[in-house]
Amino acid sequence: MKKLTKYLLSLVMAVGFFSCDEKFDEINTNLVDPTTLNPLFLLNQGILDMKYRDGVASLQDLSYNFGIVQQIITPFGSSLAGANYNQLNLSNSQHIWTNTYRNVLKNTVDAVEKSKADPDNTNLYHSARIWKAYAFMVLTDTYGDIPYFEGAKGFIEQIVTPKYDSQETIYMDLLKELEEATAGLDASKTSSSSEILYGGDPLKWKKFGYSLMLRAAMRLTKVDPSTAQSYVGKAVAGGLISSNTENAVLRNTSIFNNYIGVHLGAREKANYYLTEPFVNHLKSNEDPRLVSIAIRHVGATNGPSQTINRITRDPDLQIGMPMGHDDVSINSVSSETGVVSLWDYTQANIYTVLKVDSPQFFLTYSQNQLLLAEAAIRGWVQGEASDYYEEGIRANMEQMALYDVEATVSEQDAEEYIANHPLESEMALEQINTEYWISSFLDGSELFANFRRSGFPTLEANPYAGSEITGDFIRSMPYPDSETVVNRSNLQEAISRQGPNNLDRRVWWDQP
Repeated sequence: MKKLTKYLLSLVMAVGFFSCDEKFDEINTNLVDPTTLNPLFLLNQGILDMKYRDGVASLQDLSYNFGIVQQIITPFGSSLAGANYNQLNLSNSQHIWTNTYRNVLKNTVDAVEKSKADPDNTNLYHSARIWKAYAFMVLTDTYGDIPYFEGAKGFIEQIVTPKYDSQETIYMDLLKELEEATAGLDASKTSSSSEILYGGDPLKWKKFGYSLMLRAAMRLTKVDPSTAQSYVGKAVAGGLISSNTENAVLRNTSIFNNYIGVHLGAREKANYYLTEPFVNHLKSNEDPRLVSIAIRHVGATNGPSQTINRITRDPDLQIGMPMGHDDVSINSVSSETGVVSLWDYTQANIYTVLKVDSPQFFLTYSQNQLLLAEAAIRGWVQGEASDYYEEGIRANMEQMALYDVEATVSEQDAEEYIANHPLESEMALEQINTEYWISSFLDGSELFANFRRSGFPTLEANPYAGSEITGDFIRSMPYPDSETVVNRSNLQEAISRQGPNNLDRRVWWDQP
């Protein structure tokens, strides 16, 4: 009896095992969670993360980029220290690095890999290549030599200690990638209207790609003018963004916020101010954009007293915060500047250009026109530099209305400003790049890059007494400490090529 029972039990178990094995794959397949991601979703996330991901990129803009070019500043130190004191604040100088590699490029590079062999995703593949070029350009402009060919491949190839490539090598490949990707876009092939930058329109992506090529080429004006001229010509021949309707822009909503607006409208509301050099330039030139972008809480003596009833947009009453002060020393100049406290200075308008749902621009028609004006001065493109210059100003003034109807600059005011500020040959490069400075307001990485490339606008060095730099201005961001920990040998090789890992280090295209 025991033998029979044992036999039957073994038979049942065997049948059970065979039965389980027969449907093993079906039973153990998760029918809910995805095992792979559509490259379209990856590209969209890569675009969104460039400005949106927890606001980290905006923190670096506020701590460094805006302060270096003297547009927005804070007198406060500690976690807010950076360009306001010309000091290293590693917690804020690494945000572009960490966000771009871990989020933007992780998704974008994966989108490129997943779509490159799919004939139905040709346009997505080339669009992702263009966006990858945009992201890597921001990185290398900010830090210099970076992991490029092996960069952002930890997820798909498990490369966790990538080699650093020289910025010269990176730029040559960026230009090559932009040339190939823009040429590869094809309006006759499949595209997806769910793509968030241009709704999958390959012709608009093509214009964006050639416009980015123009920007990249102009970076080389000092170090490789022949290559710069060649690619400027290719960009123009290919076709550039030709109106504000084609701007590369992140359209924010009440859910996907403008994070600079979130910071300056909430916890940092009382901490950041438009600078004296920026406000005075707009005031002295009777620039109508000042009304669009600036507000002042007249008579405010602290943060809570920055109330709506104190707001003025009157350009004559705007007072920018002087450079070179902390929250104590700024009080010593209050009476001289005509304010009652540091909280009484002019700020960026959180009800127009910095609403939580206001757009954020990656590349604009105005910027294109001003770069073409400089290219015309250099003899690299046909057309009058003055025509490009005037159209660049006009386009940016028209762009104000895209933030909010209250930011609109009237056509009459725009034309009057243009008429009163004609391009003068002996000052042309300064005028063009000073207008680029205004046109790129709130585009932190591009502001920082073009200021170093062109040397304009002409700004006085930040006079803060505790400065940690040896030159007049910060030239690049140091590499994050995480690289020292996990990628030391490759980092040291890059430092040996470029110079010390500090705020004084110049990137390759930034020549004195």
